[in-house]
Amino acid sequence: MFRKNYIYMVIILIFFIFIGFLPQQIFGQTGSYFNQRDDQYRLLGLKRAREVYESAKAEYERSKEMLERELISQQELERVKSIYVDAEVNYQQSLLAVLFEKQYVVVKKALKYQAKDGYKHVRLTLANTSGGGADYKTLLNIDDDLFKSLQPEVIHDVYVSLQNDDGAIISQPYEAKIEKLRYGKPVMLDFALLQDLDAVTVSMIYGNGSQRNAKIFLQKDASENKVIVQSEQFAQEVELGSEATFDLTLELFSGTNNTFNLVAVNLPPQINRYFIDPASNARLSRFKFTERTNTRRAGLKIFLPDRPFEQIEIDKPIPFYVLVFPQKMAGNLKDLHKKKWTQQELEKLNIGFVRLELVPRGIGRLLVRAPQLFYSIKEDEKAEIVFDVINEGSRSLNNVEIEVDLPLQWRKELQPQMISNLNIKEEKRVKLTLLPPEDVSAGRYEFRIRTSSLSDDQPVNGEDKTITVEVESKANIAGTSLIILLMLSIIIGIVIFGVKLSKR
Repeated sequence: MFRKNYIYMVIILIFFIFIGFLPQQIFGQTGSYFNQRDDQYRLLGLKRAREVYESAKAEYERSKEMLERELISQQELERVKSIYVDAEVNYQQSLLAVLFEKQYVVVKKALKYQAKDGYKHVRLTLANTSGGGADYKTLLNIDDDLFKSLQPEVIHDVYVSLQNDDGAIISQPYEAKIEKLRYGKPVMLDFALLQDLDAVTVSMIYGNGSQRNAKIFLQKDASENKVIVQSEQFAQEVELGSEATFDLTLELFSGTNNTFNLVAVNLPPQINRYFIDPASNARLSRFKFTERTNTRRAGLKIFLPDRPFEQIEIDKPIPFYVLVFPQKMAGNLKDLHKKKWTQQELEKLNIGFVRLELVPRGIGRLLVRAPQLFYSIKEDEKAEIVFDVINEGSRSLNNVEIEVDLPLQWRKELQPQMISNLNIKEEKRVKLTLLPPEDVSAGRYEFRIRTSSLSDDQPVNGEDKTITVEVESKANIAGTSLIILLMLSIIIGIVIFGVKLSKR
């Protein structure tokens, strides 16, 4: 009996010793969960957290067995379980921190091209370079369900957009989402450019909120082997006898050729044209791209004749094309001006071209031509003035009105008073009769001739002409005769007096 009681006492003593030791052991383990350098060296922190986790897990399994054998209480088991759960959470957090820290998305390729709809697009290829999952698995000897469920080789929810230097999104769609970006399996996205740029910023947000902005220079699709031509001023209205300039933007999409020819086709032969370099104003027929320059600018100068022709009608659009093709194709594209090209024919040539439009406009120009601007009349005479009204413009004139500013009490007679129509280069003679008042004073009088008209419902004013009329007073014959007789009498008296004086 004593021996049996002794055995029970030993067991109880061992139990209390174990109970007193267990919390200190567990708390000692919990005290090793975190090290100040674990945040700096997360891989080592993960290794430490895993060891603590495995130790706490083993202790929890042993405690459950001891509870079944009634060696510990349920309260002690709950305490061990709490420590185990904390260790598991700490291990999971360390594992996630390492995996998220190593996640990285790179832009493998950014190709700019022009789609059939004429819009510029960017074909973006993104890759997941977080391929260290296998290394972590080997280094840490991790092979559990938690590691597999976290999918270290996959980056979830990658949001991508294209921005300009001001941070504005210039892509359509504005933002694209990749659900899963797996290691070794790049994903390609296609964006339409709302702003034509050669360099863009690729904005990426992924994982647990990691953000990366990469400014990249866009590659050109060299497979097209052509130059894309664009013009902001693709349609212009130009007056006959004047000139216009079409600004051209040339963008290279070629990997083999860098020297190209410029030609304008489908323009009437009466229209002169040539290409210029906007920077130097030098004429161009060919141009070359350099290694650092894939975009150039050029200008097409157009000179219209002074008057319309059969192929150049007022207000009738003239469509034409600007072609850009490699120098090597020049031999196969001779005599381009001898035929009328269609868009389908140009597309078959697989060359760069742009459709432009020219609308000839005309406007009338009034000119008054007078052979004489100074007239001299007597007080009882009238001044008859003849002048011609001419249309020196490039469009007919309608309702040509002639007005004369008269001095006080003067009158006028105008034939004709209005010219209903005046065609290009046509002239009409006008007769103007100026009638002075009866009591007109001698002197010079000025008359201003003003002309106005309409051309394409636009007012046109001619240059004013000023006519000067000098009025001379009537001659007094009786008074003049008396003065002459008086002078003769004086002369005769002097002669007689001289003769008598000489005889003495």
